[in-house]
Amino acid sequence: MVENIRLAFQGIWGHKLRSILTMLGIIIGIAAIITIVSTIKGTNEQIKENLIGAGNNVVTVQLNQSGSPYDMSWNAIPQGVRTITEETRQELEQISGVEKASLFLSRSYAENVYYQNTQFNGNVMGIDRNYLNVYGLQVKTGRGFTEDDFSGFRKVVLVDSKAATNLFGGDSPVGKTIELNSAVFTVVGEVALSEEFAPSINNMQDYFMYADRSSGTLYLPDAVWPTVYRFDEPQNVAIKVKNTDVMATAGKEAADLLTERQIVDKDKNLDYRSQDMLEQAQQLQKMSESTNAQLIWIAGISLLVGGIGVMNIMLVSVTERTAEIGLKKAIGAKKKRILMQFLTEAAVLTSMGGIIGVISGIGLAQLISAMMQIPVAIDATAILVSVVFSTLIGVIFGLLPATQAANLNPIQALRRD
Repeated sequence: MVENIRLAFQGIWGHKLRSILTMLGIIIGIAAIITIVSTIKGTNEQIKENLIGAGNNVVTVQLNQSGSPYDMSWNAIPQGVRTITEETRQELEQISGVEKASLFLSRSYAENVYYQNTQFNGNVMGIDRNYLNVYGLQVKTGRGFTEDDFSGFRKVVLVDSKAATNLFGGDSPVGKTIELNSAVFTVVGEVALSEEFAPSINNMQDYFMYADRSSGTLYLPDAVWPTVYRFDEPQNVAIKVKNTDVMATAGKEAADLLTERQIVDKDKNLDYRSQDMLEQAQQLQKMSESTNAQLIWIAGISLLVGGIGVMNIMLVSVTERTAEIGLKKAIGAKKKRILMQFLTEAAVLTSMGGIIGVISGIGLAQLISAMMQIPVAIDATAILVSVVFSTLIGVIFGLLPATQAANLNPIQALRRD
């Protein structure tokens, strides 16, 4: 084997230009695959990190009808659905893996919200005492809600940064009053996601994927919600879990508990369903992977072309070395030895192409990352598989020329020279 490898390197070195041109298809194919796989992995990791956040492992459990979220903005209060009590919320916190549970009400499109002559068309949320903590929201200016705000039914409101900008321009929102369904609310604070929970937006692709393109959100104490909307609206639930491993199971258990406990009329296709951020991340990852899988197939065609090139060059090599093969067989070389010599040469040639392709792919991935701000993550498994696969290409496409060399008649081979 060592002698065959030495002869393979000798043959490659003796025809440097031809060998490089032969390896080119393998190099391009492997480099393309490594670049694509590294980009896929890096993008998937960023999607997961951005949507889930560093510890912000939140599962939203919503009331659904026929598989779609029940939006109170457009629908009447559903009959046969109880409001969630504090005891039930505490029971949700007893589910394995759950750290905190929060109840909230929402409107996806606010109507009749004004500051002077400026209308607001963003989201309105009625939140309990735990909501800010569950979602990783921090007070930037002013204050958060106090116990007196809830117990005293105070008409106070928190705004996020987008709502503050849309309503008040560059002015501080704290102390301003807004009108919501003819009721006057005082802004007591501005909130924003803490840095550890905020997604990383490095380029336009990230912006369109993660950026909140709504007009912002207003947060009211849930105690005053009925004064501007309706009494006895069934709440949705947000649960914060310990880690991403228990998101799906904890969400399903919470949804099953709420469906069983809160829904009296089971004949209206109403139930509670969970959608965790990990599930959303996986959906985006599948979209990314399905797109890039097509690119991998295209790169695979390059490897196929490279393999055909290896076969053609090895056939030429067998023709050029007919006399050498005849002489070796005349002095006693077995078919197996001739076969292994040419198979080894083809495998070494494509392995070298694979290694160069891996190095080129890593360099290209890093270059693309630096130029386009696209995250990459080098996959050791992909590198190993690429090198092994390139070697197999040499063995497979080198088999025909090697067999042809092994089957040469020594007398005819020597006479041909």
